[in-house]
Amino acid sequence: MRNPVGPLPSSIYWRRRAVLLCLLALVAAIVLWVVTSRGGGGGNGASAPADSHTPAATITPGPTPSGPHDGSEPGGQPTAPSGSSGSGGDDNGGTDSGTSSGADTGGATASAPSATSGGSGSGGTGSVPPAGQEVPAGSSLPTCTPGTVTLSVSPVRNTYQPGQHPQFRLVAANSGAAACKIDVGPKSAVFTVTSAPGGSHVWASDDCPATGSHLLQVPARSSMSYTLIWNGQTSSPQCAKPKGQQAGSGTYLVQLRMSGYGSKQTSFQLTDD
Repeated sequence: MRNPVGPLPSSIYWRRRAVLLCLLALVAAIVLWVVTSRGGGGGNGASAPADSHTPAATITPGPTPSGPHDGSEPGGQPTAPSGSSGSGGDDNGGTDSGTSSGADTGGATASAPSATSGGSGSGGTGSVPPAGQEVPAGSSLPTCTPGTVTLSVSPVRNTYQPGQHPQFRLVAANSGAAACKIDVGPKSAVFTVTSAPGGSHVWASDDCPATGSHLLQVPARSSMSYTLIWNGQTSSPQCAKPKGQQAGSGTYLVQLRMSGYGSKQTSFQLTDD
């Protein structure tokens, strides 16, 4: 085997043997590669190993409810019933509505109007001045004087139907260069309702007042408004009787009296329908 026998030189035989061995090695490598590749792919479709972990599917949150859960208000804070606003009665048939103005004038409540123009049935035209800001007792703000402040009164509506409470608007206009305070309490700014014609007494804010002064600021070179809501019931001076009767339909006059400012008067109607 080491010394080839033949007519050709021995080197030729060795080269043939080397080429044959290379071919055999190449075939063996190809066979080995085929076997190996088939063995590696044989696991396709098989289950993953027991210790492997499949990522959990992403959970998409559902839509957020648009309303409160179980009827409660957002944030868990319940809303007070509409009839529980802290209203309290007085001896003159009035109620304290609990508004920021809050002056109980006996049969009337104060209301804070918005600065909007008068609509249909309004007692006036043009924009309504903003409600006056309350001033604490003992404030150093000077008291308004008739020389720089003028007053006017008007009904918010000219006609009121059954169930509607008449509203009267006081407007104070300040022409001065400094703000001042004015007292619209029931004893200072006296609203009086009388029948027309005849002029018989129907109701007045100072008949049986439950509160005293009510100070509001009148801005410099500007105006403020104060609205009083009458409950539509009669009253008598010094809390005397008869009182608490519902005023009937007809034409009425409302008069505003304030010391130093004289009196202002306008009319309104109560209807049956």
